Amino acid sequence: MSEMSRYSELRRRYPLFEYAGYSWHPCDEGLRLTYDFRMGDIEFHPTSLIERRPFLDFGLDREAMDRMVFDIGMAELVSYWKCACPPVVRVACGGLDEVQVAFWKKLYWNGLGEFYYTNGLTPAHLREGAEVAPDSENFMTIECSGDACRIPSVPARGRGEDYLVPVGGGKDSVVTLELLRRAGKVIRPLVMNPRGATTECCRVAGFPLEEVLVIRRAIDPTLLQLNQQGYLNGHTPFSAMLAFYTRLASALSGIPNVALSNESSANESTVKGSYVNHQYSKSLEFEDDFRAYVGNEEMRMKNDDSSYNYFSFLRPLSELQIAMLFSRFTDYHDVFRSCNVGSKQDVWCGHCAKCLFAYIILSPFIEPSRMSAIFGHNLLDDRSLCAEFEQLVGQAETKPFECVGTVGEVRQALAMTLRRWYADRGRPSLLVDYEDIHDAVSSIRNSLSTLLPIGNLNAGERNIIEQCIANKN
Repeated sequence: MSEMSRYSELRRRYPLFEYAGYSWHPCDEGLRLTYDFRMGDIEFHPTSLIERRPFLDFGLDREAMDRMVFDIGMAELVSYWKCACPPVVRVACGGLDEVQVAFWKKLYWNGLGEFYYTNGLTPAHLREGAEVAPDSENFMTIECSGDACRIPSVPARGRGEDYLVPVGGGKDSVVTLELLRRAGKVIRPLVMNPRGATTECCRVAGFPLEEVLVIRRAIDPTLLQLNQQGYLNGHTPFSAMLAFYTRLASALSGIPNVALSNESSANESTVKGSYVNHQYSKSLEFEDDFRAYVGNEEMRMKNDDSSYNYFSFLRPLSELQIAMLFSRFTDYHDVFRSCNVGSKQDVWCGHCAKCLFAYIILSPFIEPSRMSAIFGHNLLDDRSLCAEFEQLVGQAETKPFECVGTVGEVRQALAMTLRRWYADRGRPSLLVDYEDIHDAVSSIRNSLSTLLPIGNLNAGERNIIEQCIANKN
């Protein structure tokens, strides 16, 4: 059976996916959230726990809590819906107006672009027109039984200059932490499902785990069992789900600003000439849509500094600029990790595109011997990474389905690396036949000192970055 045929058969077998309910209640461990999804005779009941901390207030207005927890469920459900892609999603425990439904459909469609592409569910995979490939209109219909409502405003207890910083254990969130910390801002790290790198990066920044806002999210094992049985599986918009968790985290902590660490390169598609973007939910397009959904723009226009403010602090920066800044924060070099393959063991696997990208983007700024010590060996001298290298430099149809920078940024980094470290000695094996087409050294220097005029930062936040880029901070 082709992937398209299996997709069609699962949709016939499961015509309806129901968001049946949600619940939340404080317990000894913290605040527990539970969701109830149904698909035929299959039920999913994923849970999350926001760990109890002295700086969290679990006694918020019930109406506000209900709406925030409900919306998290709307973000969670797509991970379960995708296993069979039922044509109808029925929301039985809350309401959405037409604008809100449009928001969710756009998020699901764009956030599942990689899922559809890698599962062969595109028009290019049709079998003589016998099946209908999903498109942005027909892939699902959302039905609601309740009245729509907006999230009520929850005044922050902190100042308008306090920040929650989600920490993923990689270089990007480290740069956000350090720039805000060195600027004298009050910050609080937020970590979902702590692991070695996230815990260690917070520790180096001066935050033991008991001072970190921790969210523990568990996938219902039924979904994993279905995946093993051959149901559909693939990438979902994780960062969008995290966005809705930060809305609740902001309310519970009283900290108004949530400073993400998504850079400008997240806007580039993964598949050339298409909308398919592994990083869609890290893109500026999603950020703007999300801010409109939760009312950021309306509250900010009223100059309400106590209102929730979700934005990416690094949006005006390229990956190359972020790498330059990270190279200065040497205390983190032995503890940060960006490898998804090695995340459970808290190691760099040294054999994936994410490892190779991190190696390339940092190479202009850290000497080769130190890079080899950080990553275990010189990845630019590893011929087994030829396919990944070709993807990263734009010699393949797609970029890697990972959170990596643009082709241009990779080529800039390689040009700088060749000039700085290998002008007078032999090139590593991946670069022996590589044609360095980046001959405008001055343009590279300019790109390192210039911020893009994009993003949702205020003037003070942009100034913090400008000073650090100019090496004034």
